Amino acid sequence: MSPKSCLGCTKCFLFLLNLFFFFLGILLLAFSFWVLFDRQSFAAVLGSPLLSLRLCSYGFSGVGMATMLLGFLGCLGALKEVKAMLGLYFGLLLLLLAAQITVAIIVYTQRAALAAKVATYAEELIRSYPAQGPPGDPHESWDAVQQQLGCCGWKGPQDWEQHDEATRDGDRAIACSCLRAPNSTHGSPGVLPHGHCPTAAPQDTFPGGCKERVQSWLAGNLVTIVGACIGIGLGELSLLMLSMFLLRNLDSRYEKLLRGL
Repeated sequence: MSPKSCLGCTKCFLFLLNLFFFFLGILLLAFSFWVLFDRQSFAAVLGSPLLSLRLCSYGFSGVGMATMLLGFLGCLGALKEVKAMLGLYFGLLLLLLAAQITVAIIVYTQRAALAAKVATYAEELIRSYPAQGPPGDPHESWDAVQQQLGCCGWKGPQDWEQHDEATRDGDRAIACSCLRAPNSTHGSPGVLPHGHCPTAAPQDTFPGGCKERVQSWLAGNLVTIVGACIGIGLGELSLLMLSMFLLRNLDSRYEKLLRGL
């Protein structure tokens, strides 16, 4: 293959790949608005059950805008042969890849400490669950987790005995989102059940804790998660190599070939 054809193919691949990431950024922005306005979505809550969905949507918005920016720089830099844009694109992509590797190492090495913090936060959510009135964003997210995962408490229904107002008029109370068929006064179609309900029979309550359910979900999707992370990393590495090749050869060969035409 001639140098001209090689550089042309590199430009084409770099442009098409970054065009894909540009539209991916648009999809992430749309997804962030879906997370913000559809609070009962299992996918939205499962992605970050310990944060407000509003903050979660802001995070997706940031990722979407960053992806769009990288895609724009890569597309325009490759199409118009602007070395400054390609250099900025290469630097930002390298920083992104380094940050992802750092986060992965931290999560892996500190997984025990992170699991302990998650457990502490979940137990605190249960203890501070409002007995009356509408729940806040974190408690509403917890209701959604319990309903969608079919679980109750972090370790089990007994966690609700730690609630500051675990007893009411001498009767034990439990979150209505722990019930298989929530009371109609606390839940209705399209609306998450919230608040406290009298403790029901064991067969009417989700028996398992959310810790076990989350661990089962992660174990069942571990291969998919790891594969997706490896695929993203390899994709970013490929883009780095393509942009570096184009940067190194754009002036020395491509412009000489153009002058000879």
